[in-house]
Amino acid sequence: MRFPPRLKSKVSVRHIFMKINQLPELFVKALPVLQTLEQAGFEAYFVGGCVRDLLLGRHIHDVDITTNAYPEEVKKCFDRTIDTGIQHGTVTALYGGESYEITTYRTESGYQDFRRPDKVTFVQNLDEDLKRRDFTINALAMNTKGEIVDLFHGLDDLDKKVIRAVGVAEERFHEDALRMMRAVRFMSQLQFSLEGRTRQAIVDNHELLSKISIERVREEFVKMGTGPDARRAFAEFLDTGLSEECPHLAGKKDQLTVFTSLKASPSSERVLWSLIVILLNLPEKAIGGFMKDWKNSNAMTRKVKGIAAAFDKLGQSPSDVDLFEMGALNLNDAIDAAFILGQPVDSKTLLDRYQKLPIKDSDDLAIDGRWLIAQGVRPGPKMGTLLNDIKTKVINGDLVNSELAIAKYVSQQL
Repeated sequence: MRFPPRLKSKVSVRHIFMKINQLPELFVKALPVLQTLEQAGFEAYFVGGCVRDLLLGRHIHDVDITTNAYPEEVKKCFDRTIDTGIQHGTVTALYGGESYEITTYRTESGYQDFRRPDKVTFVQNLDEDLKRRDFTINALAMNTKGEIVDLFHGLDDLDKKVIRAVGVAEERFHEDALRMMRAVRFMSQLQFSLEGRTRQAIVDNHELLSKISIERVREEFVKMGTGPDARRAFAEFLDTGLSEECPHLAGKKDQLTVFTSLKASPSSERVLWSLIVILLNLPEKAIGGFMKDWKNSNAMTRKVKGIAAAFDKLGQSPSDVDLFEMGALNLNDAIDAAFILGQPVDSKTLLDRYQKLPIKDSDDLAIDGRWLIAQGVRPGPKMGTLLNDIKTKVINGDLVNSELAIAKYVSQQL
């Protein structure tokens, strides 16, 4: 296998500030991928979020690899590859039962839609590739020796717990306006603060977020809203003006500010959306439109409607029928929402009452419509009313959930 000679990246020794002597298994398994590229005469580094999370001791889902090999050259180095995003320089190599995304060093230009580059140029210099990245803490690379390459003081910012844009923040946000949401998302997930100039660039350019698809904004919003420091990140989301560019949130800062003083971060995406719906005081009929405009699934919309309805009933001394209709999931999530909002709820009593219900699902009822027909009940509205009456009496403990007891009751109604 022969490839044209390559110019070595001008990564100065002064840019290597530390070395990881013992790599986690995820990196060890991936080392042969980098070594395969190096043995073919190319450079290869771990890069971006995986290096950041390694240094922070966070869980790492997968690794990203960057190289000066062109996509077609990467493909020649491995037996099995997938053209994941070859026009942007990304090839997925299948190696050792795992898949690894390998991306050629590149520069980008043109961003007319404030999201995707109009032009991608492959380069031979790691420095140029790292310059295009969003934040200094994500512009870190690591070679096969475990040496960390840091061109933009990302290690210092990790130590200071700061989110700082690479180079000129305004330029980074004009290249990709979603990076502004990523900034507050990283605040929440990493419990970091926004560096002053980076924050000001978000304030000055927050309108650009309206150029980004709602699907991408929602993804960052959910990660921000469910992170360990969601409250402080949400405050920046409001104060920098980002919320003004989101569906149904413009002009709602006063209502949403409550989020910044919640007792805890939402435990799940469905609780997050439920809290937003509750804070906006949306009526049930408006929840569907709100969720749809945020491009949420129908399943998520149903969950949020259920939680919001259950939350409303918690403050009204819910009956056993109310608890039955809530179901375990909605009840637990509504209790969670109430706790987060600081509203007093006797959760133990409510959960104990729910557990003691004779039935917890309509399928638990000893009889059904077909059984009623067999007892001589004619199909129609009256049968539906009778079936609901039976269910209510069983839930309230006024009727034993057995065919014998229900048959006796039905005979009295005919």
